[in-house]
Amino acid sequence: MTSERDRTAPTLGLSRRVLARLSAGAAAITPTLITERRDFHRYAESGWTEFRTTSLIARRLADLGLDVKVGRDVLDPDVRMGVPDVDVLEAAWGRAKAQGGDPEFLKEARGGLTGVVATISHGAGPTVGLRFDIDALDLQESHAPDHRPEAEGFASVNDGVAHACGHDAHAAIGLGVARVLADLGSTIKGTVKLVFQPAEEGVRGAKAMVAARVVDDVDALLGLHVYSGWETGLVAPGKSGFLATSKFDAFITGAPAHAGGSPHLGKNAMLAAATAVLNLHAISRHRLGATRINVGRLTAGQGRNVIPPSAHLVIETRGATSKLNDYMVDAAVRVLESGAAMYECDVEIRPMGRAESADSDPALAERVSRVVTALPGMAVRDAEPGGGSEDFTYMMRRVQERGGLATNIGFGADLGDWGHHTAVFDIDEAALPMAVKLLVATTLDLQRNPE
Repeated sequence: MTSERDRTAPTLGLSRRVLARLSAGAAAITPTLITERRDFHRYAESGWTEFRTTSLIARRLADLGLDVKVGRDVLDPDVRMGVPDVDVLEAAWGRAKAQGGDPEFLKEARGGLTGVVATISHGAGPTVGLRFDIDALDLQESHAPDHRPEAEGFASVNDGVAHACGHDAHAAIGLGVARVLADLGSTIKGTVKLVFQPAEEGVRGAKAMVAARVVDDVDALLGLHVYSGWETGLVAPGKSGFLATSKFDAFITGAPAHAGGSPHLGKNAMLAAATAVLNLHAISRHRLGATRINVGRLTAGQGRNVIPPSAHLVIETRGATSKLNDYMVDAAVRVLESGAAMYECDVEIRPMGRAESADSDPALAERVSRVVTALPGMAVRDAEPGGGSEDFTYMMRRVQERGGLATNIGFGADLGDWGHHTAVFDIDEAALPMAVKLLVATTLDLQRNPE
């Protein structure tokens, strides 16, 4: 007689039959994964303008029979940060319509209400959440003939917008997970929530979804990010050490005057801004951990003989903890207000994005690690410490605060270390079905073998 131990994969609560079915399902959809990833790549859309992306994700999930929600059902519009102006949103919506977006779901997303949540339920059991970010970057993709997306016809056709961080892959992986789970049907023992998040770049989108309570019922939350430069199939099951960050713009307003004839009547916003920039970078760092600030852009002035009446600064702070980031923000606000006051100018500070600090739960990371070791072609690697931020931390912290577990998974997809956020970024598409297998196997293991 075959024992239960013989019939199950080592260390997992999944039978070999289920794992074989999962592997076959992921292999069968590999051409679709690649096609969809390339389609999202070709029609790249940046944060809060992912209208085509949102509508097609929602349509494909609805066609699978999933419970699908879009728009105000998945985010709080008043909590969004860094939303483009109305004319930008409308132009992007019209472009999405012309580029083949689904009419029904385009209507629900209009006005920057992008993102999708789909639910699969099969009776009592844990709720596992899976998050996939879907936005591109405001960056011009290379059209060099040796750039693979250009050579193979899927480079971005939208000028100044490019998938240079792998979120096109994440969207395709999420759809692949949905297809495999739908096929597995009653193998699911509980609920799976698939969260397709807008506006991760600039850390703008997760907070609005958390405010809409989309992860409040989640017991275990998984996020995954592909990494070019990591060998394909190497997995970091529990990335931690994300820096808290705040993104904000400062608008300094003074008064123009003739620089030669009546300079005493002007209020020089450029000098106020320049004074602020120097002192922002001079803010004392904190002894309790890493603290950073950067003024990424300063725009000011009108003409050679005009006292500059306005200035615009684009700023970010970071901290090893949310409290340390708040320390930097508070100091930055004082510097900006003081710099403006020195030149009798006014200053408006406008929040554009924010992410909290967070760490992956070791227990959940260990569960992912066990799944990795049971799947052919994958192996565990250590996560590299870094100075980056990720607004998935909002979802992680919400789940953790409510008694659940959360982890952020790094997944190798090496096609040469092109570097994320560059014009030539690309990934190894062999990672797509592998990531689908990992997420589905981990989801089923969590539901069938809760600890």
